[in-house]
Amino acid sequence: MITVVTRFAPSPTGRLHLGHAFSALMAFRFAEAHGGRFLLRIEDIDTGRCRPEFVDGIFEDLVWLGLAWEAPVRRQSEHMADYAAALARLQAAGVAYPCFCTRADIAAAATAPHGMQALYPGTCRALDAQTRAGRMAEPHAWRLDVHRAAAIAGPLSWHDAAEREIAATPEAEGDVVLARKDAGTSYHLSVTVDDALQGVTDIVRGEDLFSATHIHRLLQALLGLPTPRYHHHPLLTGPDGKRLAKRDRAETLAELRARGVPPEVIKHQLGFA
Repeated sequence: MITVVTRFAPSPTGRLHLGHAFSALMAFRFAEAHGGRFLLRIEDIDTGRCRPEFVDGIFEDLVWLGLAWEAPVRRQSEHMADYAAALARLQAAGVAYPCFCTRADIAAAATAPHGMQALYPGTCRALDAQTRAGRMAEPHAWRLDVHRAAAIAGPLSWHDAAEREIAATPEAEGDVVLARKDAGTSYHLSVTVDDALQGVTDIVRGEDLFSATHIHRLLQALLGLPTPRYHHHPLLTGPDGKRLAKRDRAETLAELRARGVPPEVIKHQLGFA
């Protein structure tokens, strides 16, 4: 039998809140129930927002909750060569193209129905080879030519615990960024590579990332990587009905701890008594 391996992979852009605790406990308990392994990964490619003190805070909060993980902890910022190699493979396959657009360019060109995120309109995908070559000295990102990539990969699916077999429709996500101008990689590329290199068998994460799985499944196929099983759990919400988020200043675990709330109360509140 294959040993179950789960992971919790926060970004150190702020302190953890109850939503993070729920996801971490879900992944930890799943591994524990199956006699498996639990990993912690620090997703710190956003150098502009990530802080060392938030990394320390993640460790502090998880230990307080009673979680233990294997060492060493993988930090994405220390493995940029892995992502560069994966990007080079996608470039060689002809499914990645440079994008010179600014945020303002994209906002001006993209349209979407009210309440929906606009997809990248494909501006730079249409550039001819000569124009691209002449602009490569400019700052640029790399995007996935999703329609071409999907045509190469063919029909794909993944196993999701809640909905069984899911047909992948990555075209609905548009030409996502594979490598940011400032980072040399992106969330989509890094997480796909990391999960494969770390042997993750079961990805336990919030349902807000369900749509991203369509892209991750495509990248797995293009890079010849294994496909984990997915477990997308519901998101915790606050009194206002909105999901807990750092940007909305959701109460952090550190703040709860400072108020004298014991971890046992937190785990009981989250259904992990």
